Amino acid sequence: MKQQLQKFTAFANRLLPHETAYLLSIQRFQDDERLTILKLVDANGRHIDQFSPYDTSIDKRKYNHLQNWIEHSLRAADVDAQFEWLNAMEQRIMTDSIQLEEEKELLKHIRNYRHPAFYFTKFYELVEHFRQFLLIRIRYDDFALTNAFLQEHQEAYERSKKVSVKILDATKDIVAQYSGHDAESFHWEEWLTKVFYDESNDGLNRYLALVRLIFISFNYGKFDILRDKFDYLDQQFSHGKYYSKRLLLNYYNNRLLYHSHFKEYEKAVYYGYLSIRSKNHDYIHYVNNLVAVLLRLERNEEALELLKKASVELKHTGNMHSRIGFVSFYLEALNKNKRYKNAESYGDTFLQAYAKEVLQYRWHLFFSVYLEALMHRQAYAKMLETEMHYKLLEKDKAYQAKANYVPTIPLYTDVAAYKEGFLGRKDIIDQWTQWVADSMEEDTSRSGALFKLLKQLQPVIPEIINYLPNVRV
Repeated sequence: MKQQLQKFTAFANRLLPHETAYLLSIQRFQDDERLTILKLVDANGRHIDQFSPYDTSIDKRKYNHLQNWIEHSLRAADVDAQFEWLNAMEQRIMTDSIQLEEEKELLKHIRNYRHPAFYFTKFYELVEHFRQFLLIRIRYDDFALTNAFLQEHQEAYERSKKVSVKILDATKDIVAQYSGHDAESFHWEEWLTKVFYDESNDGLNRYLALVRLIFISFNYGKFDILRDKFDYLDQQFSHGKYYSKRLLLNYYNNRLLYHSHFKEYEKAVYYGYLSIRSKNHDYIHYVNNLVAVLLRLERNEEALELLKKASVELKHTGNMHSRIGFVSFYLEALNKNKRYKNAESYGDTFLQAYAKEVLQYRWHLFFSVYLEALMHRQAYAKMLETEMHYKLLEKDKAYQAKANYVPTIPLYTDVAAYKEGFLGRKDIIDQWTQWVADSMEEDTSRSGALFKLLKQLQPVIPEIINYLPNVRV
C-alpha cells in the first residue's frame, strides 16, 4: 500500500492547477471517495509549499482507477496529443499503411468535427490527403464525406493560411526589434490582439498571436497589454480548451515574467515553481527565470539549491542561450552565497570551453557575474586582462541602448583599474558621478538598479562610494 501511494503521490505532484480544475469540471463520480481524492489532488496542486498526504485507508484500487482516468481524460483534451495523432495518420495515408480501424477513427473525426480545432489547418490537409487516398480506390461514399468537409471549410482554411503568413510578417519585425536591430513592432499590437480574441480563428494562430504580443510587451516594457489576455487564457485552460501540458508550463513562465515586471515577486515565484513542475524542452529556460526572481528576493540558498538540482538536465539542452543563462545565474548564486572561489573556478572552466558561444549569446550577463567573482577574489589584474581579451568595454558601448542598461561592466573595470593604480580617485569619482546623473535623468528603474550596484561596491571601495553626490548606501 505504501509503495502504491508513493507512486500515486509522485504522479499527482506533477499535475498542474488548471489540469485539476478541468478534471473537477468534467468528473461524474458516483463514488465519494474517488471525488475526495481528486479534490485533495486539486488542493495539493494549487500549493507550491505545502502538502496534505493521501488517505492510506482508501482501497488502493481506487487510486489506480483515478490515475488511469486522469491520464485518459487529459490525453483526450491534449492538443499536442491530437497533433501526434494527425502526424501518425498522415504518415500512414501517404505510405498506404493505414489500417481499417484507423480509417474508421479518422472518418469518425471528420463526421464529428467541431470548428475551429486547435490544429485546424493540419487536420484540413490530412483530410485532403485522405480524399486522394479514397478516390483512387473508388470509395465513393467515404470520398463524398471528405469532399463535403473540405468544401465546407475551404474558406476558413484559406483564411487561416493568410493569417499565418501575416503572423510571420509580424514576427520578423518583432524579433528584429527584440534582437536589438533598428525595427519597430508596436504597430502589430492591435491586429494581433484581434487575432487572439477572434474565436473563429484556429487555436494555433491565436496562440501564436499571444506569443508575439508577449514579445511586443518586452520590446516596449508595456506588460499591461497582457493582463486581459492572461485572464482570458486562464479561463480557457480551466475549461480544458487549448490544453496541453507544454502550453500550460509556458503560460506559467509568462505569468512569472509578467508579475516580475510589476514587482509582484511572490506571485512570480508561485508561477515559476508551477512552470518547472514537469520537465520539458524549455525546463532550463524556466529554471533560469525562476532563479532570477529568487535572487532578486535574496532567497540565495534556495536559488543555489534549485540550480544544483536542475544541473543534471543541463546536458539535455542544445539551446546555448539557456545554457549560458543557467551558468551565469549559477555564478551569481555562488557570489550571493559568498562562494567566490567556486564561482571563479566554474567561470574559468566554462569560459575556456564556450568562449565563442558566450560572446555570441548572453555575454553581458555572464561577464557581469564573472567579473564580480574576480573582484571579490581581489583578482584585479585578471579582471583587466579579461576585459582587454574579450573587448568588453567596446561591446558594452553598443549594449547601452538597452532599456534596462546598467554600467555594470564599466564600473567593475574601473574598480580593477583603480585598485591596480591605473585610475585615480578623482577620475573615478567624476566618471561615476556622471553615470549617476545620467541614470537619474533617464529612468527611475535604471537609477535604482545603479544605486543597488553601488551599494554592493561600497565595501570594496568605500573611499569612492561615500563621496559620490546624491548616493546614500
